[in-house]
Amino acid sequence: MIDLTFAFYYVLLGVGVGFIAGLVGVGGGGLTVPAFTLLFTAQGLAGQEVVHMALGTSMAAMVFTTFSSMRAHYTQGHVNASLVTRMAAGAMVGTLIATTIAAAVNGVVLAVFFSLFMLYVAYKMFRSKSDKRNPKPHTAVTNISIGSLIGMVSALVSVSGAGMIVPYLMGQNLNVKQAVGTSAAIGFPLAVAGTLGYLVNGWQHTSLEQLTFGYIYLPAVALFSLASYFSAPLGVAYATRLPAVSLKKVLGVLSLLLSLKMLTHIVGEMGLV
Repeated sequence: MIDLTFAFYYVLLGVGVGFIAGLVGVGGGGLTVPAFTLLFTAQGLAGQEVVHMALGTSMAAMVFTTFSSMRAHYTQGHVNASLVTRMAAGAMVGTLIATTIAAAVNGVVLAVFFSLFMLYVAYKMFRSKSDKRNPKPHTAVTNISIGSLIGMVSALVSVSGAGMIVPYLMGQNLNVKQAVGTSAAIGFPLAVAGTLGYLVNGWQHTSLEQLTFGYIYLPAVALFSLASYFSAPLGVAYATRLPAVSLKKVLGVLSLLLSLKMLTHIVGEMGLV
């Protein structure tokens, strides 16, 4: 049985990340991966595979977060079905490939890659965006190819890809609300594919005693997902009332700080410093 203190932490994390996912259209991986890494270490889970477990668990939890966010945005008419179909197909293929690669990579390498990626995300959060219209939006083939690349990066760092998808979609002449809603819809199949990838590629680490299946810790997924499923629609409802642009900048910095904390913690645990 999971300790009640940790159960509370997973529920609290789910409430916060679910709200943020609905508010600014992100899957929350930038927050959940370092948080899960620290919590799993404190619980004595996974050992040397703790980063892999955090990535897989975060991706599995993201299935419910992105579904809730996608449904809320769809009911408000903010989802471009055509772009979802094209990009999701590529994203799922790229995600499955990347999870196979991630399973063979050392945890410290993954932690470094994650931290560098979050540094890039923080930079993009602060970078001013252009509102110029693109006279030549990409073809279906290019949409699929871009989706595949985003899927690969997303699976390696266990994010929904919103930080890459939203700017890309805005470059394809979607307004902010459409870009966020469509990104959420693409993030759902991406999360499903990533979950299957981390489940299959980490199956040798399954432990019924600890309730881990592949690289997925089931209690964290259940508690986090239940909380985030109900809080994500609240974030969508408040999306037009709060300064989402400013919030994204704060989230970028917070995600970076958490990922750096995760990196130093993992390096210290493995005796590399």
